[in-house]
Amino acid sequence: METKEIAEKLVDWCNQGDFETPYQELYSPEIVSIENDGKGEGAYVKGFEGIQKKGEWWKANFEVHSCKVSAPTIADNWFSTKFEMDTTHIPSGQRSVSSEIAVYEVKDGKIVKEQFFYNQNEM
Repeated sequence: METKEIAEKLVDWCNQGDFETPYQELYSPEIVSIENDGKGEGAYVKGFEGIQKKGEWWKANFEVHSCKVSAPTIADNWFSTKFEMDTTHIPSGQRSVSSEIAVYEVKDGKIVKEQFFYNQNEM
C-alpha cells in the first residue's frame, strides 16, 4: 500500500471509533510509538506487545466520548493528522477536550513509527 492509502484508511477507521483494525492491518510488527519526547513510563514503546500494553493502559484510564481525526497531510513516506478528543480521565473523573498532532512514518507498505505531540496538561 502507498502512504496515501494507509493514511486515509487510518483516518477513516479512527473516525469510526475503530482503533484496533489499524494496528492489525496497517502497522509493522516492529512499530515504534512515542508520546511527545519519549521520556517517562510508557512514552516509548516498540512492537505489538508494547502497543498492546499502551492500549490497555489507555482503556483503563480514559473513557473516550468522541474522537475526530483530520484529513491526512502527506509528504513522501510521512503523514500527519490532528486528533481532537473528548475524554474522561477515569481515576479522577475529570472530563476534558484535547488535541494532538500525530506523525507517522511508512516503510514497505506499513506504519513503522508514530509520534504524538500534545500539551502534557491536556492528557
